[in-house]
Amino acid sequence: MGRWQPGARERLEQAALDLFIEQGFTETTVPQITARAGLTTRTFFRHFADKREVLFAGEEQVPEQVARLLAEAPPSLGPMELIIEGLAPTATELFEGRGLDYLLRRRAAIDAEPALRERELRKFSLMSEALEQGFRDRGVDDLTARLA
Repeated sequence: MGRWQPGARERLEQAALDLFIEQGFTETTVPQITARAGLTTRTFFRHFADKREVLFAGEEQVPEQVARLLAEAPPSLGPMELIIEGLAPTATELFEGRGLDYLLRRRAAIDAEPALRERELRKFSLMSEALEQGFRDRGVDDLTARLA
């Protein structure tokens, strides 16, 4: 197996997503993912803590990025401008290089599995809390901070 072949992470992501769609998240094992990707289980665990993280890797940094972005943004920018000019690129960067097909298939895999939906909701909640606190720190009123 090609332990040092380029694109290992991407191959693991693609193999996992294919299997999640074909047979379901619960029925998919890490050895199946690595076999499909032509890599070793050790390589999988160098990139991901568990099979759920294949769909969520990198997102754990988003709340911190949001907080930093809001703290460093010019004071003249309002909440919506910050979202459009600052946060949209953060989301784009997270999924950079992945086409619409990948995003739709990822969405389908998450929607099909309650544990994945719960994990996604928790990550969205953490991001929302960071966003809300960041707006409050900028002097935005509570209602606007909550709604933004």
